[in-house]
Order: sequence, then C-alpha cells, then structure tokens
Amino acid sequence: MPVNGQSHIRIARPSRDLAAAERFWVGGLGLDVVYRHDEGGGPGEHALLMVGWPDASWHLELVHEAAAPVEPRPTEEDLLVIYVDGEVPQDLVARLEGHGGKRVQSPNPYWNEWGVTVEDPDGYRLVLCTRAWSNS
Repeated sequence: MPVNGQSHIRIARPSRDLAAAERFWVGGLGLDVVYRHDEGGGPGEHALLMVGWPDASWHLELVHEAAAPVEPRPTEEDLLVIYVDGEVPQDLVARLEGHGGKRVQSPNPYWNEWGVTVEDPDGYRLVLCTRAWSNS
C-alpha cells in the first residue's frame, strides 16, 4: 500500500508519568486508550500508552522507560492542534485543567486569537482551535 492521505499517523513522545498523561489525554480530552504495554523492567523494556479516537487516522504513543528515562523536551512551538470548528467549550478547558493540564498563552498571537492552548503534564501543548480545517 502506498503512503498517502489514508496512511495512519502515530505521534510518539516520551513521558515522565504515563498515569498523569492518561489522566490528561483520556480523562481530560476524552481520547480512548488504544493500546497499553506495561514495563517489563529489563534494559530497553519500556511502558507505553497509545491514545486516540477510534475513528481517527492518528494516535499518540506515550513512552516511559524507568531504567533509562528520556526527559520530554517540548518547546512552545511543539503543538498538537485540534480544529474544533466553533467555540471552544469552557467545560472542556476546565476538565483538561482538572486532569493535570495548564492553560498557557502562546508566543504566537494567532493561537491566542483563534484558540485555547493547554500544556499536558509533560509540557507538550494542545491547541483547541476555533477554526475549521480541510486539506482539500
């Protein structure tokens, strides 16, 4: 099968704390746990959590290896943008904050005008954008 617009995308990131990440992404945003693997404890063995919506063509993979942890190094421009196509529900923002997120201002005024930015427990930024988007 060729690589094209139907190809599934996995966004992989290290995490300090998979339980905290799960609270944010699943309890806060409402993603589902797609797959989970507990750490075996040996060298090179890691725990991972995959979260996403069942009908989406992407998912997040969050990884933690206790024996050799990789510290997340997000910048303020590492964004996962979800186009809401309307007003961002304030109860959703409150739920994200209640599940470990932190609302922040973006250094890019575009995202402050057209959305709400929330940092996850690892410091990666989720933007809920009021606009719609289509590649076609």
